Amino acid sequence: MNTNENTTNSPIQITATEAERPDFVKQIGKTTYKVKVHFSTTSKETMSDKIKRLLRYEVEQM
Repeated sequence: MNTNENTTNSPIQITATEAERPDFVKQIGKTTYKVKVHFSTTSKETMSDKIKRLLRYEVEQM
C-alpha cells in the first residue's frame, strides 16, 4: 500500500496556464467543435460531490 495516496475527499488544486489546458476537438460533418476545459478555483464542491448531486437530482425526477 502506498502511504502517499490521497484518501481524503479534499479537492486537489491543479493550476495550468491557458496553453496547457487540453482542448477537445470533435468534427461532425463539416463542422469542427473545439471545447476548452475550465475548472473554478473557488469551487467548494469536489467533482465526486457534483456527480453525486447530479445523480440524486436525476433519480428524484424519475
